[in-house]
Amino acid sequence: MVLFSADTNKEIHQEKTPQIKALHVSPECAPLSKKGGLGDVAGALPKALRGVGIDARVLTPAWPGVLDKARDMGALPQRPLGTVSAAINWKSVSARVWRASVAGTPVYILENDELYSNEAIYPDVLNAATAEPMLFLSFAAMELERAAKWKPYIIHSHDWPTAAVPSALRWHRHYAGNAADYDTVYTIHNIAHQGLFSYDCLNGWGFRPDSYWGTFEFYGQVNLMKGAVNNADAVTTVSPSYSWDIQTRDGGFGLDGVMAANKQKLHGILNGIDYDVWNPRTDALIPAHYCADDTEGKKGCRRALMEKFGWNDDGRPLVIFVGRLTEQKGIDIMLDALARFMPDRIYALIIGSGSDMFNRRLEDFRAAHADSVRTVTGFSEETAHLAYAGGDILVMPSLFEPCGLSQLIAFAYGTIPVARATGGLADTVIDADGSPDGTGFLFTDYRIDELERALDRALAAKYDAERWSRIMRSAMKSDFSWNAAAAEYAELYKKVLKSE
Repeated sequence: MVLFSADTNKEIHQEKTPQIKALHVSPECAPLSKKGGLGDVAGALPKALRGVGIDARVLTPAWPGVLDKARDMGALPQRPLGTVSAAINWKSVSARVWRASVAGTPVYILENDELYSNEAIYPDVLNAATAEPMLFLSFAAMELERAAKWKPYIIHSHDWPTAAVPSALRWHRHYAGNAADYDTVYTIHNIAHQGLFSYDCLNGWGFRPDSYWGTFEFYGQVNLMKGAVNNADAVTTVSPSYSWDIQTRDGGFGLDGVMAANKQKLHGILNGIDYDVWNPRTDALIPAHYCADDTEGKKGCRRALMEKFGWNDDGRPLVIFVGRLTEQKGIDIMLDALARFMPDRIYALIIGSGSDMFNRRLEDFRAAHADSVRTVTGFSEETAHLAYAGGDILVMPSLFEPCGLSQLIAFAYGTIPVARATGGLADTVIDADGSPDGTGFLFTDYRIDELERALDRALAAKYDAERWSRIMRSAMKSDFSWNAAAAEYAELYKKVLKSE
């Protein structure tokens, strides 16, 4: 760019800062594919980053139905861009690359029907063979330029499925030669799932033998997450509190020492939610719309929810749970605590599924309290939206919670969380008994009686109409959009690039 000085009329040459290019590599990306919070993040964060001037794009697989969804959205062109290939387990693997535009964000989709045939996305058993879809996704990030004619400055990988990216750029027999081409950011969404494999996987994946002791070794196994933390230029977690939790023995799942050793590059950045999707003013999946200043429509949503599940509404508060039925989510204490409010103090709607053990426990709970409890196994987007809109209280008694999206969604719909003060829940929920701006009710110890007391406090507030209205208003007016997170990630990208 050429400017002129008013005093001297001389040319002043000013360098234009090039736009930062970042590729998010994720096994799921909403709305094309979604199994949990990672899908929401991969769908929303790049869009928000583009809003602050980052050329952010996504690379994700074409699991069954993904290309059909993209076509139905009118997001897919007639022909793929080309192909990418990588060597894994002593063979060449290839995929066609499609470029879709999803809500204005370029999404590169890898099509290989054999490799990406698992509708569940994540394998039940981890070994060299079942890891191939994720390893190929990781390596494809460094091959993408061949088909896309676009090259990122930063490769941003997520959780264990794409944790191989930072390690490959240092230890892979081929990709280490590309180390100068990319900087890396790695995000931990859940440290409980680290990607553990046997030692003999490394050679077939193309990693040098000395990479085991140099980066991956974990009690006799290969740990992909450990490798990413050791080798990425920056590591982020999905909330500030979680970045500290994972440095402790209780929260680190064996990696607390690794996290503490890398704390200088560890950043806690709170996730957001997409208010284009979760907004009671405009939500097409709920029967009545409302906002913080006029919540009348929430009553219509409750009526629809009660009718849907065959309840004759007697005015009892409706407690909801939306999530996976796992130990992490506090199912162990939740069902026992809710039972203490049966049969006539609350209704309970539980949406989710998990292991056979937890599914059976849930069915036994429903059968024991058939008049007050309804369950939905699996996940229905429509039912989830209606539950958030029609519910009164969201229960989140998590054993640990990296960020949590359910409480943020509940805020938007005026459904008040009762949550354990851990991780992102501690960062986002303000206890209404401790602050006039409270947005929920917290408890600390992971115990049935502690959850019961927190629910008791919430129910007492619910029967004080004026106070409950004030809490709802505070919750609905809180802002957890992706804007703040996008700005923090943009600054982190700049720091990473400057540190070269």
